[in-house]
Amino acid sequence: MSSNIVVPEVGESIVDARVAKWLKKEGDVVAAGDPLVELETDKIDLEVAAPQAGVLSRISHQDGADVKVGEVLGVIDESAAAAASKPSAPPASPQTAAPASASAAAPALAVDRTRATPTARKAAQQNEVNLSQVRGSGDAGRVMRRDVESISAAAKQPAEATAQTATRGGDGRPSAPALAPEPAAPAGQKAKPTPPVSEILRRPESERTEERVRMSKRRATIARRLVEAQSTAAMLTTFNEVDMSAVMALRERHKQTFKDRYGVGLGVSSFFVKAAIGALRAFPRINAEIQGDEMVLKHYYDIGIAVGASEGLVVPVLRDADRMTFAGIEQKIRAFAKAAEDGTLSLADLKGGTFTITNGGVFGSLLSTPIINPPQVGILGLHAIKDRAVAIGGQVTVRPMMYVALTYDHRIVDGSEAVRFLVRVKELIEDPGALLLE
Repeated sequence: MSSNIVVPEVGESIVDARVAKWLKKEGDVVAAGDPLVELETDKIDLEVAAPQAGVLSRISHQDGADVKVGEVLGVIDESAAAAASKPSAPPASPQTAAPASASAAAPALAVDRTRATPTARKAAQQNEVNLSQVRGSGDAGRVMRRDVESISAAAKQPAEATAQTATRGGDGRPSAPALAPEPAAPAGQKAKPTPPVSEILRRPESERTEERVRMSKRRATIARRLVEAQSTAAMLTTFNEVDMSAVMALRERHKQTFKDRYGVGLGVSSFFVKAAIGALRAFPRINAEIQGDEMVLKHYYDIGIAVGASEGLVVPVLRDADRMTFAGIEQKIRAFAKAAEDGTLSLADLKGGTFTITNGGVFGSLLSTPIINPPQVGILGLHAIKDRAVAIGGQVTVRPMMYVALTYDHRIVDGSEAVRFLVRVKELIEDPGALLLE
């Protein structure tokens, strides 16, 4: 009896996937529930487990193949497992050490059953780490990327220490490298002139290499959606600047108490989530979407938080963010960032969203024009906080300032709405006590 391994239905919006890596090979004996293959979709990575015990008799789609939901990835043969477990013949004599079938079956059983995320496997391959020797800190002992990086860092320290010791002399001081003297020119012959710097620095042709890397499923989808957003929406961006003095002072007063009580730092993100919701209440069309010739005005606030991960940008969603506390927002954003890097975000984390906030300031961006996340019609861009000279009450003073940007779909959001939206965000951030009234 055989069973097909199929591409599972993950969500309504996911119709295809890519085979990232087979964790087993043809002929391997597997148990029911063993992870067989990693699939990569435009939103999440997932493992497909064995539906029954048996032998992986056929792999229909190799690593890198694009597949559709419901398509057969391979076949598990239950009868083959039973045959492999039976001895082919009784022992010939008492002196026989082991049945021939045991030695034949041993290689099939010696397979890697380590549970690890796709990003952890990639990190292990890059750092030459044996996954079977890594203790996982994830759910059910699953190996996470941080576990691999910790092992890799620990392994490099002794090597670096040895290299540093080798470069020091007996007195512990760095020893100067021995330079071989240049050979003198033969008598009666002029020394060879030193070539110009431009010739010395020119890279040899043999070192001018190129690498062709296939885009991941997520990266390809990001590229496609960004182009679609620019070609289907009438996007326009308006800017303002926010004095962050009040928020910075409030965070300084309460940061230690907040961290002791809730286990996370009090960042600026929670203030902007609350301020954005206050502004969305005042200008509801920025919390809408277009369906045909109708506007769908949403009276709930599911705020997407753009998170940059090594595999590409993802936008997990804070559900009913208007009902969340500052601590709840900070805890959830921290959990999203960790899950995005570990590759453990679920489809439910990424689904929906009525408005998005992206913070390029964490990477040092001073000003940018964010792109709308369809079908949403607005996205708020945050940037780096920098001390700048500003005029206040006729006096020039230095304040921590941030540029903010709102990109909006001009088809249903007027310019005056967008400008006033940012002004409202600015008012709430500069007087954070007003957030309590929202």
